[in-house]
Amino acid sequence: MANFVPSQAAIPLKTQPLTTMRPTIAQLPGSKIRDVANAGLGRPDVLAFWFGESDEVTPMEVRQAAANALLRGETFYSHNLGLAELREALRAYTAGLHGDPGPDRIAVTSSGVTALMTAMQLLVDAGDEVVVVVPVWPNLPAQPEILGAQVVRVPLAPDVHGAWRLDLDRLLAAVTPATRVLLLNAPNNPTGWALTRAEQQALLAHCRRTGTWIVADEVYDRVWFGRDVRPQTPSVSAPEGRAPAWGGPARAQAAPSFSDISLPDDRLVVVHSFSKSFLMTGWRLGWLLLPTGHLDAVGKLIEFNSSCAPVFVQRGGLQALAMADSFVPPLVARLRAGRDALCPALAALPGVQSAVPDGGMYAWFRVPGADDSLAFAKRLVADHGLGLAPGAAFGPEGEGWLRWCFASQDTARLLAGVDRLKAALRL
Repeated sequence: MANFVPSQAAIPLKTQPLTTMRPTIAQLPGSKIRDVANAGLGRPDVLAFWFGESDEVTPMEVRQAAANALLRGETFYSHNLGLAELREALRAYTAGLHGDPGPDRIAVTSSGVTALMTAMQLLVDAGDEVVVVVPVWPNLPAQPEILGAQVVRVPLAPDVHGAWRLDLDRLLAAVTPATRVLLLNAPNNPTGWALTRAEQQALLAHCRRTGTWIVADEVYDRVWFGRDVRPQTPSVSAPEGRAPAWGGPARAQAAPSFSDISLPDDRLVVVHSFSKSFLMTGWRLGWLLLPTGHLDAVGKLIEFNSSCAPVFVQRGGLQALAMADSFVPPLVARLRAGRDALCPALAALPGVQSAVPDGGMYAWFRVPGADDSLAFAKRLVADHGLGLAPGAAFGPEGEGWLRWCFASQDTARLLAGVDRLKAALRL
């Protein structure tokens, strides 16, 4: 007897909803910063300081380089890892800050956040343990969670003055041989916290013992106002008999970096971006500094994610690097001026807990009545025309705090915002 094949009409309809995405994805929280911004976008009366970007446009020379590339018809694919001349320029740029990293260690990506996700895809399997120092930009812990990793959060803590500090012993205890990746963002968004050289050395030595990878998000490395602590002699962090990567005195100011003290074969991935130091947030261009022997694997991941960064965007990045020595220091000076106008004005308000950050472009502070920071930030927009980021956007550790981006050319605009906050607090 022939096999009976039921008609389509005989097959009962499934009753479950059509949405069958992974629960991890369905449960991802939306951006609380966007939640606040959406309430104020389009209102010309709002003083907006919610996003992490300057109000300056990208330099004309960078825009012109990209425009010229388009006019030349450079609209085709490039190498997965980026233009050879851009990768060489990034090597030279890195050498000027931290010593020559050597050949075949740099990959260009379509944005810094793509660089971070590529690093996670390179290193993390479902079920792996990833330790993250928090509060932090929410994309960082979300990425390993998307891949099915188990995320362990190790919190910074504020002192009485509002400066956030790392409990190094607690972090070292959290990183064990079972820890696949230690994920760090320093200088930190949102707190402005940065690792000291001694902390970096201790963490690198510990992770060498445990076999743990370090993924260091250093996109704010040039937005640094603190003391230069980079070594002028070989690093004491290198194991006996091993030469450090450091190649001589640095020329430009930068935050302490793992690149200063690491070896080319350390389990270390450093993430960078053109967004902050070159006013290129909308361009979506970043890069990775990898250990030797990992470029081919990263090239495959880039192929499967974006194929390559657009060539005309890479041409803009080349021009930005060419003018880095003349452009970045004045930009940092303008950011410092914004910080030095805003932070004392906030600290002068009764009940406000705040500290002056050594790096990054954010004031991170607590005000009376902001225990529900999202609701408070929404009220600031609706009633006072002031747009800030709620601390809860950076994890539960940030609840009760607010983030204010001081990357504004006009310090008077920052102080006008303080007046609006003062009115909201009825001071």
